[in-house]
This record gives sequence, C-alpha cells and structure tokens, in this order.
Amino acid sequence: MSGGTLDWVGGPAAGPLRGRIRVPGDKSISHRAMMLGSLADGVTEVSGFLEGEDTLATAAAFRAMGVRIEVAGAGRRIVHGVGLQGLRPPAGPLDLGNSGTGMRLMAGLLSGQAFASELVGDESLSRRPMKRVIEPLRRMGAAIESREGGLAPLRISPATDGLSGIGYVSPVASAQVKSCLLLAGLYARGITAVTESHRTRDHTERMLRAFGVDVRVDGNMASVAGGQRLHATAIEVPADVSSAAFFLVAASLVPGSDLVLESVGINPLRDGIVRALRLMGAQIAVGNPRLLGDEPVADLRVQHAPLRGIEVPEDLVPDMIDEFPVLFAAAAVAQGTTVVRGAAELRVKESDRIAAMAAALRALGARVEETADGAVIHGGPLHGGRVDSRGDHRIAMATGVAAQVASGTVTIGDCANVATSFPGFVELACGAGFSLSAVA
Repeated sequence: MSGGTLDWVGGPAAGPLRGRIRVPGDKSISHRAMMLGSLADGVTEVSGFLEGEDTLATAAAFRAMGVRIEVAGAGRRIVHGVGLQGLRPPAGPLDLGNSGTGMRLMAGLLSGQAFASELVGDESLSRRPMKRVIEPLRRMGAAIESREGGLAPLRISPATDGLSGIGYVSPVASAQVKSCLLLAGLYARGITAVTESHRTRDHTERMLRAFGVDVRVDGNMASVAGGQRLHATAIEVPADVSSAAFFLVAASLVPGSDLVLESVGINPLRDGIVRALRLMGAQIAVGNPRLLGDEPVADLRVQHAPLRGIEVPEDLVPDMIDEFPVLFAAAAVAQGTTVVRGAAELRVKESDRIAAMAAALRALGARVEETADGAVIHGGPLHGGRVDSRGDHRIAMATGVAAQVASGTVTIGDCANVATSFPGFVELACGAGFSLSAVA
C-alpha cells in the first residue's frame, strides 16, 4: 500500500482548464463488481475498473480465496466466479489496505462462510469505526472479534448456527453498513431488511439486480431474501463522480475554464456535489444522459463562474459525504459564508476531514470555524503556504484544487495515498491546465 513522503507543489493554475477528460472508474462500483462477480456462477467481464490501490486490494483478497481474476487490459477484468459457497479459506489475513468499503462489505459476506478469516488494514483503516457493522452482524448470528472499540483487525469465525435475517434500523446513514448487511443476507435464513434515516447510494441494490438477485426497496428500506444465486454478467463502471468533483470545482474557480468530464456517474443518490455547487452558482451542464449498465451517466460540462457561499442543505449531506473536502475548498474562495451542518461522519473518514481541511485552508489564509458536525467557512483570497494532507487522498486533491487559485505556491505534504482512489491524478490535472507536480 502507499506510503512514504511524497509531496506536491502547485499553483497558481497554469491557465484555464479546458478540453475533454475522463476520470478513473467509480471506486464504489469497482469494489462491488469484484465482490459480486466473485460470488456469481459463471464469468463476469468488468470494464472501467478502477486501477487504484483500494480496489486492487479487494481483488487480491478474492484471489487469496481461490477466485481466478484475469487482467485483460487497463480497467478490464475477467472474473471467474466460484458461486455463493465456492470461496476457499485464505492462507493468511486479508489485507484491505486503506479501504473502508472493502473491509465493511467483506465483513458481511465473510460472516456467512464456513471458514475462518481475518481482515486487516493499514494504520488509517485500523482507526476507523467497524462497530457499526459488527453489532448488526452479531445480531444475525455472526462470530466476529475485534480490537477494543470495534477496531480492526476483524477476526471472523463460522457462525455456529448460521446467519438469520433481521430487520435493522441503521443509526447512521451509511451505504457501507447497508451493503454489508445485504451481502450477509445472501447467506442468511429468511429476509434481511435495512432501514435508513436517509436513503444512501444504491450501487449494491442496482448491481445485485444486475446479477439476478431480487432486491426489494420500499422507501428508505432495502431487503433481500437469503439463498439466492448470482448469475454472471457484464459490468461497465462509469467514471467516478467523487473524482470528477475536483475538476468541477477547479474549473468553476479558475477564470476562463471550460471543461467536459466524460461518462460520469450521476446516480441520484450520489450527485449531491453537483447540486450543492449549482446552489453556489456553478455552471454545470448535463449532456448525453444515458445508462451504463444499470447506472445513469452523463457528460458534465463545467465553465468558470463566480461562486457564492451557501448553507448546505442537510439532506444533501449523505449524497456527497466524500466530496466535502473539495466543497470546503470551493467555499474558501466563494463570496460570502458557507455553513456545513450534519456532517459528523467526516470526523471518522481516512482522517478527521473537518479538522484536516480547516487546518489546510487556514494555512492558506482562509477563515474557517470548526463545529462538531461541520464548519463555517468565510470566503476570501488564498495565499501560498504549506499544508499537511494527513495521508488522506481527498484532502490532498482538494488542497491541490485550492492551490490553483492561491496567490502563491502551495506545498502539500504526504500525498502518496492518492493512489488509493485516483492514480494518475497529477498527470490528468496538469493535462487539463493545473499547475501541480509531485516531489519525492
């Protein structure tokens, strides 16, 4: 997994951001394609697969459990599924690196296996809360042990009496919790139903249906009956809206920009960043809307426009939780004040993203006031400086965006983990007009 002391130096922008680009494949969908393809009967072909460290770790975990996965080219995988009961005991711990999605979803599907397994991760992942999946899985009959506080490593033993379906009301609106329980539900007796306060991204539900599983959705509740077989299919992974967000903000901020992002996933439960930026005055046009497999995609054209501060509607928060670092960057140079509430989940991501972005923006001259569940950001000019990304890929890229409109050079420390979600970010960004370089 990524490590070391890779730094970036950036800004101000080399020129307007222009052209047509395609950001890498959606990370959430890539994880799920690898997991469901491995559990399916038959051969699943995946195109647009994200070649990032998080998703490669998921693929490596399934190889360690006997799944043959061929690399057919960049972004192409051929997954020879072993069926719902066909996984084999791994020879050692399964290392998910930095991937919270990988660990939480794997905890669900491994809870139904007839063999023991152990899930481990890097230092950052080992600090992230796993109790949110451990507790409901135990209610289903799973045998899971963890470090104190529900932290990884997770040691999973075969369930003594198998798994039983439950009705679970999730205290956090989390697609990872929902997906974990639905995957466990495939191995459980009866119905497993998950109800959320706000319906979260539905990539798991859509992809399960693509593999022939009957998934029921009723308002904020999703449910699945145990014992259903998965049938191999072809999966096309759209470009990741979370990765596109950095370019949507940068092109909005840099004068003269006119940039098209191709084939971006615009799942209505993932497009909160587009809606928030439009509320701030961003000029984002949706072109060529279509379906890529079961997922809606479109080409997004973004042109420079002055942004204004807003109170971010709380009902958008679950639909853009990963995009808040770059929204903070946009708010720091928008006219007026931006208020974020209801985003306490940012405190338990790869870093405490509220604290990390507040510190980064303050180092560049912004006025940011932290709150328990968000921040108050006063827009104004940014200057050069040195910031610490805290090893968090989204903090690094968001600060790289802010650097494009700073009055001086910005040095961003500890950027190696960008490879977990966006390999080639610096090269793609510079090709679009960024001023950004990596310094080992």
